[in-house]
Amino acid sequence: MPAESPRDPSPFAATLAALDALHADDPRRVTVAGESVPQELWHAGRMSAWLERLVEAPDDLVRLAVRGQHLQRWQVPRGDYPEGRVGYLTWRRDQGQRAGETTAALMREAGYDDASAERVATMIRKQGLGRDAGVQAVEDSACLVFLENYFGDFSRQVDHDHLIRIVQKTWRKMSPGAHALALALPMTAEARALVEEALAG
Repeated sequence: MPAESPRDPSPFAATLAALDALHADDPRRVTVAGESVPQELWHAGRMSAWLERLVEAPDDLVRLAVRGQHLQRWQVPRGDYPEGRVGYLTWRRDQGQRAGETTAALMREAGYDDASAERVATMIRKQGLGRDAGVQAVEDSACLVFLENYFGDFSRQVDHDHLIRIVQKTWRKMSPGAHALALALPMTAEARALVEEALAG
């Protein structure tokens, strides 16, 4: 077996590159600084950026879990599942399972052991939320990306009472550090009023 070349990427770098290659397959596009980019690749980048603000020195496994949390969601649209809360929860669970399995497989291919791969899959599935710091970091990053980038549009599509409940549920899943970052986000007056109403309830 040939010796490893110094140019060979580390398991972390190889897995990150493999994840981003899959993200880049997303046919949906967003415009960022005048450039059209795959939506999922952009979303993964925002997840990673929030993690670096949330956690002073996140380890590589948490970084991979955050990067892979939304992996290939575009392949199984929400519309493929029934309307309502049960349909939504089933879709979200299945997405987490798929993303965790795919990320773990990429990690093994890159040289990670089974324990590390399963650890990342567990974080992506968000098993142990509220008890596990890595799982909490994944959830916090996802909530902040939602509040930063999607909440404004979302608030115009959902009736008021339902939206208040969504904000309250989202807030309960977040850590105090994520709460502080969320409250510092720039928001429209309408969006901020909704958040304040939800938190006062």
